[in-house]
Amino acid sequence: MTEAAVAPEVRNRLALALDVDDLVVATRLAKELKPWFGVVKVGLELFSATGPDAVATMSELGFRVFLDVKLHDIPTTVGKAARVLGGLGASYLTLHAHGGPVMLRAGVEGLNDGAQAAGIEPPCALAVTLLTSDRDAPAHILGKRVSVAVEGGCGGVVAAADDVREVKQLAPRLTVVVPGIRMNGETHDQARPSTPDAAVAAGADLLVIGRAVTNAEDRRAAAAHVAALAAG
Repeated sequence: MTEAAVAPEVRNRLALALDVDDLVVATRLAKELKPWFGVVKVGLELFSATGPDAVATMSELGFRVFLDVKLHDIPTTVGKAARVLGGLGASYLTLHAHGGPVMLRAGVEGLNDGAQAAGIEPPCALAVTLLTSDRDAPAHILGKRVSVAVEGGCGGVVAAADDVREVKQLAPRLTVVVPGIRMNGETHDQARPSTPDAAVAAGADLLVIGRAVTNAEDRRAAAAHVAALAAG
């Protein structure tokens, strides 16, 4: 798939994971791969190294930002932290569903307050259901955490590709973000990876792609291949 052939709806379905600790490196990757990605993920590593500057820089480059910091603490602390993060201009923010509906609700309210104070749209709060590195979680946990996400007022969840259909059955209005996207045969540190086409077929709304592209010998060719698979 050439750069010109990437439809906007495909780019907006793909999030590039900037799992580095250097904003210069992250910016270089983002610029190089922008034709195929409409969203970038700023995770704990990059946010710990550069803070709000990472969100601001990527927003200025025209990306929607998925701020993946997985807030999990007492409700008051999460609410205050989310209020700060809500004013940064990210499009998505993660919170751990394990924290329960009261904590999630505090985070959502903090996000809304922070965004309102900054005069911007609040991010979509995403409840992390089960980490894709977790292969041993009991079967009932997914449904419980989806229910917690809904009760807490979240707009979406983060889930493995093989959980997407169940999530959509339980809460069809939630946005479902799928990390752990790998190409055939690759696993790295993921216990439950998925290929881009399989995740899209399952109903995923946003795919998070990192090393399958960023560690490729030819990053642009790898990005084009991922986009072609995600296009369905």
